[in-house]
Amino acid sequence: MKYAVVDIETTGGCPSGNGITEISIHIMDGNTVVETWESLINPEQFIPSYIEALTGINNEMVAEAPTFSEVAVHIYELLHDKIFIAHNVNFDYAFIRHHLSLSGHTLNCKKLCTVRLSRKLFPGLSSYNLGKLCKSLDINLENRHRAGGDAAATAVLFAKLLDADVESHISRSLEKASKEQVLPPHLSRNYIDRLPSQPGVYYFRDQKGKIIYIGKAKNLKKRVCSHFSGNSSSKQRQEFLKNIHNIDYDICGTELMALILEATQIQKFWPENNRALKRFEQKYALYEYVDQNGYIRLGIDKYKKQCPSLYSFNSILDGHNLLKTLIREFRLCEKLCFVQRNRTACTGHEHGLCEGACLGVEDSTAYNLRVQEAINHLKLMLPSFVVFDQGRTEDEQSCVWIENGKFYGMGYVSFHSDVNDFEMLKSALQPYPSNDYIVNLILSYAENNPEKKRSLIFEPANQ
Repeated sequence: MKYAVVDIETTGGCPSGNGITEISIHIMDGNTVVETWESLINPEQFIPSYIEALTGINNEMVAEAPTFSEVAVHIYELLHDKIFIAHNVNFDYAFIRHHLSLSGHTLNCKKLCTVRLSRKLFPGLSSYNLGKLCKSLDINLENRHRAGGDAAATAVLFAKLLDADVESHISRSLEKASKEQVLPPHLSRNYIDRLPSQPGVYYFRDQKGKIIYIGKAKNLKKRVCSHFSGNSSSKQRQEFLKNIHNIDYDICGTELMALILEATQIQKFWPENNRALKRFEQKYALYEYVDQNGYIRLGIDKYKKQCPSLYSFNSILDGHNLLKTLIREFRLCEKLCFVQRNRTACTGHEHGLCEGACLGVEDSTAYNLRVQEAINHLKLMLPSFVVFDQGRTEDEQSCVWIENGKFYGMGYVSFHSDVNDFEMLKSALQPYPSNDYIVNLILSYAENNPEKKRSLIFEPANQ
């Protein structure tokens, strides 16, 4: 079995947008290096000053060096039939595989990560950074942050790992069923092994325990492992591989509950790698207030978190359509509802559809009675129901609660509980913040699964 110990220097951290400036490959036959090859590479792009400061490689040094495409065939021949080894292997492998693919070569090697292997075979060290690890193991490391120096030290490190591997961790890592080759360098296999095959929400955490990504899953183990499969060169995946140190999870009874919990947890923790749901927010809402003449006025405005609203909308068109329906059915004044402006009297008054509140002909007491009827009607339109579904175990069922068109909360109750005792049921649930995204998830699910829905009858809640 032959190994290719590899180290590269690059212009940045993402393969798809950056180039390789230097590469070193040490071919090992067992514990012995039998061949070496290294070269500066012209990345065909500017080397940032901070990279130059780190590696010492500048634009002048690579100006006459071969481009990657010019040495791609030789690199492929050296690597394609070897075990690919590097310190934080997924970084080097992703870069080389990406740039080989641009030159028409497909690299599919088994991989070994000396960071992961060192954590397993040399546990308890203060750091597994290559420089500090070499110091701890008395390995000579010259020309730090240059491909040749780092690759030579990594080859010595790998030889020590082979000698220390009395329990055959390395051979097991190379087995087809093993996940060791694709896991992030700082993530213990134990975190994967303990993941259940149930619906739920998972949390990627960095070295300090900060949540950097939240996701939901029908099958927690399968979904988490999918993040580490393949060889994507995207920036987000590279950040995962570099920063994930541990994984937490919450089991949910259903995928719906996982979706809801994911949305609430993203809004709570705002992880840096979650983008789609972080951008979600209610955009418009229907508000009421009393003007200086005592008239209750309804109007659509941008959603304000601190102001109680009667209804919320994703688009201003939806809001105006609902408001116009209330105006028509309850003979409200278009001007007092801000549908019309710059008029003395609204057009509804001209056609006998408004009693003249806009002109002061109808007093506020009479007008406000109809506005309150419209508000009460709106509240009655808002659905109140419970969705019962499977729980986390066979002894319980899940419950998702919608009240007056807003998500109240969710939880789990015993199959022996009286599901007709709504007050008892509600007290057993965990309250969560509501938003249109979550409500729409639940409404859609209830519509597609009517047999799981049970209606609740409530008096309109006070806003």
